[in-house]
Amino acid sequence: MAQDGCGLVLDTYVSQGRHRRHRAAAAADGWAEIALRLATQRHDFYLLDEFTYPLKWGWLDVDEVVDVLRARPGHQHVVITGRDAPQRLVAAADLVTEMTKVKHPMDAGRKGQKGIEW
Repeated sequence: MAQDGCGLVLDTYVSQGRHRRHRAAAAADGWAEIALRLATQRHDFYLLDEFTYPLKWGWLDVDEVVDVLRARPGHQHVVITGRDAPQRLVAAADLVTEMTKVKHPMDAGRKGQKGIEW
């Protein structure tokens, strides 16, 4: 099955440092693209990995994000990952989970992998 999508990677190690304005602008641009794709029903499934962080850091307006998610047409599924999800986002969600690590490759001494841990 072929998938079409877009990506936006924010380096969390510099997100609070000197590149903050650039990263905040990139997050806003990325969210604008997602909001457009939701409105035009371009995809059935969206994975917004670690998306809670731009909300937590104030880069994106939680109320706007929740409003866009609630107003989406069709039956698109949106999965948002990350810690410290804003309460308004949690309240608007259909499903909320809390993951607990049982086993991780780093426990065996493996280093973090690009695209997995960062």
